[in-house]
Amino acid sequence: MLLEELTIVVPTRNEERNIRLFLGSLPIGVRLIAVDASQDGTAEILFNHALNPTTVIFQGGTIAQARQSGLERAQTEWVLFTDADIAFPPEYFQQIVFLSFDNIDAVYGPKISLDDYQNTYRWFSRGQSWLDAVGIPAVSGSNLLIRKEVCLKAGGFDPELPCTEDSELGWRLRRKGYSIHFLPELQVIATDHRRWQQGWVQNWIHSMVRGGLMYLGLLPEKYRISDWGYWLSPSYGPSDILRMES
Repeated sequence: MLLEELTIVVPTRNEERNIRLFLGSLPIGVRLIAVDASQDGTAEILFNHALNPTTVIFQGGTIAQARQSGLERAQTEWVLFTDADIAFPPEYFQQIVFLSFDNIDAVYGPKISLDDYQNTYRWFSRGQSWLDAVGIPAVSGSNLLIRKEVCLKAGGFDPELPCTEDSELGWRLRRKGYSIHFLPELQVIATDHRRWQQGWVQNWIHSMVRGGLMYLGLLPEKYRISDWGYWLSPSYGPSDILRMES
């Protein structure tokens, strides 16, 4: 794959302390779309520090709606979905360039830590690998590379989901017969552990119970569309799309 065929989509919400490190890990020239629901200086940093052709879409709503807006705005064959609280190691994009994507519709990889919660991330990655081995994609929205056309044909992200939108898309892709693979060597680095700091036990239980019930179709609708609400925020009104070329 050529990096010219790739657009990175990142939802942002009050990521002032993370976004510089994220931007600094990107290869120069790759297209970036940020869907921003911030009330801090995130957007200003994106405009002032991005070294890539960058589009910022100001939009409230769920993280699923943010990812979907970025998907629809992208104009390349491949879209890389990620989060602002990660950094890409230098070898990440080298791996993408040399990977063979013949007959592959999507790939996803793990998130690791170089400081706190290393074992937590390691076990989470192992869980992704075990589930993939039995045919259940455990997709992370921090590290999902997919053909735009395939994502749209599969229905894109469910806009009502406040979380688990990434795994739900992966399950739908597999059930529709698309080729999706877990690549343990395609790692991103977590730079912010705030969700684990809020309580790693609760996070584990939440992920397993909610994800399991959703996969089996047993989660009642009122709970399916209601959660911690990380991404629920006041709307900016009509989407205001700003473009910066660099």
